[in-house]
Amino acid sequence: MAQTSFDLQAQDGQARTGVIHTPRGDIRTPAFMPVGTAATVKGMLPGSVRETGADILLGNTYHLMLRPGAERINRLGGLHKFMNWDRPILTDSGGFQVMSLSDLRKLTEEGVTFKSHIDGSKHHLTPERSMEIQKLLGSDIVMAFDECPALPADRDRIAESMRLSMRWAQRSRDAFGDRPGHMLFGIMQGGLESDLREESAKALIDIGFDGYAVGGLAVGEGQEAMFSCLDYAPEYLPKDKPRYLMGVGKPDDIVGAVKRGIDMMDCVLPSRSGRTGQAWTRRGQINIKNARHADDPRPIDEHCTCPACSGYSRAYLHHVFRSHEMISGMLLTWHNLHYFQEIMQGMRDAIAEGRFDAWEADFHAQRALGDIEQL
Repeated sequence: MAQTSFDLQAQDGQARTGVIHTPRGDIRTPAFMPVGTAATVKGMLPGSVRETGADILLGNTYHLMLRPGAERINRLGGLHKFMNWDRPILTDSGGFQVMSLSDLRKLTEEGVTFKSHIDGSKHHLTPERSMEIQKLLGSDIVMAFDECPALPADRDRIAESMRLSMRWAQRSRDAFGDRPGHMLFGIMQGGLESDLREESAKALIDIGFDGYAVGGLAVGEGQEAMFSCLDYAPEYLPKDKPRYLMGVGKPDDIVGAVKRGIDMMDCVLPSRSGRTGQAWTRRGQINIKNARHADDPRPIDEHCTCPACSGYSRAYLHHVFRSHEMISGMLLTWHNLHYFQEIMQGMRDAIAEGRFDAWEADFHAQRALGDIEQL
């Protein structure tokens, strides 16, 4: 099996661009990973997701272990074959979902016992079981199992949780073993406390991982607090390994994270927004269900080359959304994913050419214009 590696190609300020090499293909960074929670990016065919420019998808350990089950997916040839996506897949560890459904859980040193939100059945998730599930799924990038407290939380709770996550990181590393062609990422915790973030990073580096995630952000702390944490947290991590910010985010969150040294992000936002009638554009966000679009023959964005913009008017998209037609969510999701990947390509080019600050200034200036004038 071919090996994995990270090739850092250029840096402009703290912003970086490079390539993660995997046996299933290269991942250009900074990378945005569309989320395929239940082995599908909702509203999209895998080939269409690839056409938007995505090099890698995210699959969800928690949801897939509950339905259809990791053992079943393994019997059917693994997650790539199951969902017809032959490029890299990153699977999360299940830790965040267990946290977000925390009224159903019991946490101990060993792991987490929880009830399925689907049928109430009882499950036990440990670092070892998380590694086993992710191996059965066959993902290319595996995440260590961690515990993530919702913010705000008091310092003692954050410290206790972070140290538990570091003990789980060691157990994840031990259980992952030697798997050529696959990568294991550790997850830094520590809330908004600089010293706890540093302690967490040192513990992870001592264990040794193929990449490092900044966890425990985008959990309700707000953009200003997140950015202030990202002003120092990535610097605690090795420069020669990919850095992944989990669960982020909106376009300006993504740009701000890359500016601060982040290489990878994921978020359900482009697809979830698409299904609820929200389109993200270079001039900000629009709500297609608003009456102002009902007679508008123009596309969402005249500069966009996605199918929604090259083939359909705002008036049509307004109509199909109002009529609850499936094509509405499909087209708006495609547009949003296309736009997010356009941002990533724009940043990769700007960093490589040493003009990231100018690109960022233009990005914010265009967004400040707001949507085009109503007809």
